Amino acid sequence: MIYTSILGTGSYLPEKILTNDELSTFVDTSDEWIFSRAGIKQRHMAAPDETSSSMALEASKKALEAANISADQIQLIIVATCTPDRIFPSTACLLQEKLGIKDVIAFDVSAACSGFIYALSVADQFIRNGSVTRALVIGSEVMSRVMNWKDRNTCVLFGDGAGAVVIGASNKPGIHSTHLHADGHLKDILFLPNDMAAPNLTVDTPYLHMQGKEVFKVAVNSLGQVAQEAVENNGATHADIDWLVPHQANIRIIEATAKKLNLPMSKVILTVANQGNSSAAS
Repeated sequence: MIYTSILGTGSYLPEKILTNDELSTFVDTSDEWIFSRAGIKQRHMAAPDETSSSMALEASKKALEAANISADQIQLIIVATCTPDRIFPSTACLLQEKLGIKDVIAFDVSAACSGFIYALSVADQFIRNGSVTRALVIGSEVMSRVMNWKDRNTCVLFGDGAGAVVIGASNKPGIHSTHLHADGHLKDILFLPNDMAAPNLTVDTPYLHMQGKEVFKVAVNSLGQVAQEAVENNGATHADIDWLVPHQANIRIIEATAKKLNLPMSKVILTVANQGNSSAAS
């Protein structure tokens, strides 16, 4: 039986930090308003010369170093991003070039905040079926470039960054299971329009659009349900869980998810205060 094990992890955050107080100088908001609603104090912002692929490179280098393997041992690269450098070639292909390696499978996955888990699940299947033995999975986003910086309901929530894992074949269970869901009927509560593909789409701006209250309801229910599904699928109980590592979108969503699982917040990993929601990179 072939299993998938995480061999190394790496992350990258841009140097520039935008605090709530700084944000309030050009957006109608305040530190108290943002923190009380989202639990966010600051977010990292990509420099003008930084892109999803350049940040992915930095995170990948650290993951490869942690795994103690060289880039030329990688056979598969999957980048999860909804802010790619280009429509095509994929950000994964651009990362491949930056890593200086050839003859690998490389493609992107676009599933927004769920992107990294989708990408990890796909890579897991490649390894379990014996197609590859080493893979690099990255989530990388420059959300700051798709924000309407006049909309205080969205721009205060998001940040930039990248996270990467090197995974490999193992004879011992590492990734026990993944559980994926989607619902295209919710397409209008959170979306990023593509003016080139849909020029007649009626929106005020070509930036991220979100119906906050609706997204909150769906997120709380969905995260709680899928976490419970994972626990039950592995024959475990809530008492068996040492750590909950949730998507870092909003402290209220995270708290509600932990409550549904009967987990104290002391067992929940939190970074949202310092990084905001970095979508697939979270």
